[in-house]
Amino acid sequence: MGIRIGVLALQGAFSEHIDAFKLALQVLDPPGHSSVIPVRHADEIPDLHGLAIPGGESTTISRLIDKNQMRRPIEEFEGGIFATCAGMVLMATEVDDSRIRTLGLIEMNVERNAFGRQRESFETDLVINGFDTPYHAIFIRAPVVTSCGPRVEIISKIEKGIVAVRKDRHYAIAFHPELSTDPRIHIRFIQGLGV
Repeated sequence: MGIRIGVLALQGAFSEHIDAFKLALQVLDPPGHSSVIPVRHADEIPDLHGLAIPGGESTTISRLIDKNQMRRPIEEFEGGIFATCAGMVLMATEVDDSRIRTLGLIEMNVERNAFGRQRESFETDLVINGFDTPYHAIFIRAPVVTSCGPRVEIISKIEKGIVAVRKDRHYAIAFHPELSTDPRIHIRFIQGLGV
């Protein structure tokens, strides 16, 4: 039996995540027993091993999660969650915007749009714990973690703050690994699912 990854396809960069996970699975599972699907309905979530919450507009994604009755299935999901940019905001226990109803799945405080607007987007090479070489990261209206709980592992940080964390099988990443040609972060997430 293969690995089943779902990408929340309500708003944001979900198609790029689907492509990135397909690439990672080709590296890990050459015969093609695994699958990646767009997730638009709550009843699709429980059968997955992993779920990605992509970047996009965090207030919009938060509203759409509730509108599509996905909040409880995500909060109770037993697999791993791979959250990027806006997804990181949604995973937090605290965020600096009262319009966002977070999922509270990783004990962390997040500053939304910490680097400014779209024109302040940037790329940089990051040190990622566990990687032998730097990871080229793309930041677009990115958040940062300003503090996190004792059970949260900090994977990467820069001068502005923490930009990647892990708690159990959940990952929250401020940048956009789905826009990179480097599959290492997606591979690491999949390997941590324990399937």
